[in-house]
Amino acid sequence: MSGAVGQRLLAAADAVSHALAALRFAPPVAHVYNPLQYAHAPYARYVQRYGNATKRVVLLGMNPGPFGMMQTGVPFGEVAAVRDWMGIAAAVARPPHEHPKRPIEGFACARSEVSGRRLWAWAQARFGSAEAFFADWFVLNYCPLVFLADSGRNLTPDKLPRAEREAVARICDRHLAAAIEALQPQWLVGVGAFAGRCARSVLAADGIAPTLAARVQVAQILHPSPASPAANRGWAEAVDLELASLGLLPAARTRA
Repeated sequence: MSGAVGQRLLAAADAVSHALAALRFAPPVAHVYNPLQYAHAPYARYVQRYGNATKRVVLLGMNPGPFGMMQTGVPFGEVAAVRDWMGIAAAVARPPHEHPKRPIEGFACARSEVSGRRLWAWAQARFGSAEAFFADWFVLNYCPLVFLADSGRNLTPDKLPRAEREAVARICDRHLAAAIEALQPQWLVGVGAFAGRCARSVLAADGIAPTLAARVQVAQILHPSPASPAANRGWAEAVDLELASLGLLPAARTRA
């Protein structure tokens, strides 16, 4: 029953959302957004439409960007890609304690998430339709929370104080383990160094059945962030080469 996979993913998302909501963070974190709560509707549609079966490859991001998943609830969820390519749109509520410089506008957000735009444009160019991409691939974030400084600056999970970082990791590790158990991927590919480390750590721990952990291969690709000079020099071309070297792209469709 294919729907069981999506049900397990949504149950795992509810569990991680609830557990993370109990945590408290000291400065420099001033605001914490949890899009799995206020943008649950589009995330649920994403899982129900594209996560209802096991996958060959799971791409793992770090945490939501301010104009991506923070707005739409979908990992790397650049508004146009989610709405127009994936065909997903749903009501998005407002988080408590919203930062005045980082309002949640949902699918009305006019700003473009560069990382998400690059990732989904690559997927569209490589596979064509969203249905073709998601037939064997899926995209998750390791941590669903957004951390904002008092200035509105985005704080990534790796920059949290050690005790807070470890508390977040314990919860997010359980979520990733549950997602791997549900999706049964052959490959878990970290998008960037942080996600790559998290993927390796979770597969080396005791939270996943040993037979499954032994089957899953871990890799890492360049993050599409505009803060990365390498990504700005041609992220799609670099990722094509990285994935082709792993045998994860059809040879006939590899870029020249």
